[in-house]
Amino acid sequence: QVQLVESGGGLVQAGGSLRLSCAASGRIFGINRMGWYRQAPGKQRELVAGFNSGGSTNYADSVKGRFTISRDNAKNTVYLQMNSLKPEDTAVYYCNEEVRTIQTMGIVTLDYWGQGTQVTVSS
Repeated sequence: QVQLVESGGGLVQAGGSLRLSCAASGRIFGINRMGWYRQAPGKQRELVAGFNSGGSTNYADSVKGRFTISRDNAKNTVYLQMNSLKPEDTAVYYCNEEVRTIQTMGIVTLDYWGQGTQVTVSS
């Protein structure tokens, strides 16, 4: 099995910064995609930032220039640096990864989600 453990959420004033981390552990053969999503109350979950299988990054228009996604492949960890935070960034942030896992029958590609971490930005 694979687990994604997130950390770094919290309460911050508008204009402040937070850094989220998501560490993957378990029987990992490789990771195809890594990304951060968020879900605000009453809204659908949306992609915030991500790495595709080719290693390229993409960002939601609402966070471009303020958020930066990065990764440490040796630690199977993905980060989200969030600067110039706004009240509208308030949401639960989820890590999502497509992982090639080592199973009894061989290598199996599965999609995993973290447990979510709350980010609250006060005005």
